[in-house]
Amino acid sequence: MKKIKILLFTVFLLSFHFSFSQGSPDYNGGFKIKFNDDGSKYLRVISWGQFQAAYNDNVPETASNLSFNVRRARVLLLSQISKKFLLLTHFGLNGLNSATLHPVGKGDGNQIFMHGIWGQWNLNDNHTVGGGLHYWNGISRLNNQSTLNLLTLDNNRQSWATIGLSDQFARHLGFFVKGKLNKFKYQLAINDAISNGLDMRTPENGGSAVYGGKRILGSKDAGFAYAGYFEYNFLDQESNTLPYKVGTYLGTKKVFNLGAGFFTHPKGSVVATSSGSMEGDNVSILAVDAFYDAPLSDDGSAITAYATYQTNDYGKDYMYSAYGTGNMFYSHVGYLISGDVKKARFQPYLSYGSNSYDALDDSRNVFGLGTNMFLSGHNSKFTLEYKNQKFGENTTGTVTLQAMIYL
Repeated sequence: MKKIKILLFTVFLLSFHFSFSQGSPDYNGGFKIKFNDDGSKYLRVISWGQFQAAYNDNVPETASNLSFNVRRARVLLLSQISKKFLLLTHFGLNGLNSATLHPVGKGDGNQIFMHGIWGQWNLNDNHTVGGGLHYWNGISRLNNQSTLNLLTLDNNRQSWATIGLSDQFARHLGFFVKGKLNKFKYQLAINDAISNGLDMRTPENGGSAVYGGKRILGSKDAGFAYAGYFEYNFLDQESNTLPYKVGTYLGTKKVFNLGAGFFTHPKGSVVATSSGSMEGDNVSILAVDAFYDAPLSDDGSAITAYATYQTNDYGKDYMYSAYGTGNMFYSHVGYLISGDVKKARFQPYLSYGSNSYDALDDSRNVFGLGTNMFLSGHNSKFTLEYKNQKFGENTTGTVTLQAMIYL
């Protein structure tokens, strides 16, 4: 009887985490298939879609400023028949637009792929080990961000600091351990880095680093990457049953956390000497961050604030797409206007990010201004955002309207 009560309590907490963080009066834990009378054996199904219309003021003369896309279409399955272990399966697609459509649905943009598949085994009530294609990342809160309950339109791009370089779409193949000691939470992972990452360049003699250590040097010298994130929950305790960090609780929780994390990939990058010999260059990313989310009054108003400072060392003068050796500061703040949770509610927000690079004199500065309109918490919301990015002489302004439904 005692074991059954503990198991029911665990299932209740898991369901409560999903419903509590979404701020919807209609959600109540979502869709769950129960395989026994007490609900201790179940399959939890989560589905969501994000649909966008974007206006970009920096496009070629022959291109339209207006475009439509499916930002995300995902399904997540969570199954448990014992409190001792859990299986998570996550699949879907990203960034479906007119350029990635295919006449018969076979193009790369149409392909549904595995975002995650991992198992977790509980050592006891507070500590867990697991393995597979997982999302127990290091570095920062935003590198573990859920896309179900973001404050801003999307995650800060540079915070997913290894996406496509050492992993598959921010998920690594490896093993992890996670747990908590009172108010302190931790997660650590050892991962087998991807061999065919985005950076397929060949190092130039005497030039900058290329993120291709495993591909060029081999798995013996450059095969593994290591990650960790640690946080202290000063006020309400956040769930760490799953790795997905909540963006904004909509006043349903009072949270203040300080965190720090790392990612390291020994010889993950490669530099070519002036004579042409290849040498490994270690990749090391460190970050500290702070997250605050709390109701401000009994009428429903609330504040959400986040800030992080991150140092990125991808190797000598590394620069590729959004990644570069240098430093990053990012912050956002949002204010939930008071109102009836059963009616439309608004949450204006601001965001700012600044990225400096060793290889360049110019910094990348990104400013965002937007608002969320919640029809049923995060389960049905609209987001309108203006984002301005200045990088050297190039300035881009984008206005995006996103509609999201989450079941």
